Amino acid sequence: MYSLIKYLFFGRHMTDEQIIQQIQHRDQNALATLYDRYGTAVYSLAYQVLQNTQWAEEVTQDVFMRVWHKHAQWDAHKGKLISWLLTMTRNLAIDRLRSENRRSTVSLDHVAEPKAEIPDNYDRTLLQDLMKQLPNEQAQLIKLAFFQGMTHKELAKTFNLPLGTVKTRVRLGLQKLKALWLQATRER
Repeated sequence: MYSLIKYLFFGRHMTDEQIIQQIQHRDQNALATLYDRYGTAVYSLAYQVLQNTQWAEEVTQDVFMRVWHKHAQWDAHKGKLISWLLTMTRNLAIDRLRSENRRSTVSLDHVAEPKAEIPDNYDRTLLQDLMKQLPNEQAQLIKLAFFQGMTHKELAKTFNLPLGTVKTRVRLGLQKLKALWLQATRER
């Protein structure tokens, strides 16, 4: 119980190194904190590569399971944790695409009906609609960061904003987007 309370109050303020240390001690709350911090970025990249919500969710889960089992592979001196996570995400997503392509040597007889695309198109349309509900400065930064691959530093330079302002707007925008997404998907 104390561990859960500790993460609810202090998890946001822990460094990536501290979170990985706790994961080394098999602390599941640390993994949850890591997921809260980077889960959206991991999922967004996986979805961008795969264009399939189910596969993106599976890759996201695989990434965090690998962190749990292979946390020792990350070296803070070689790069940021988010870089390691996104590299792992990209590699797993590409592996998934290759695997699916090998499984489905598609002939014209087996082409999916258009309605098979509806869930992905629905999610994409929903996401676009929800993005319109965000303040413009947040939506614009999120689009450029997650769909165009710009870094926070590049965004700060492009918009002549302090780096902290960019990070705050992206974080607040993602929080609002997550809340809107959860509300919209509950109403389905």
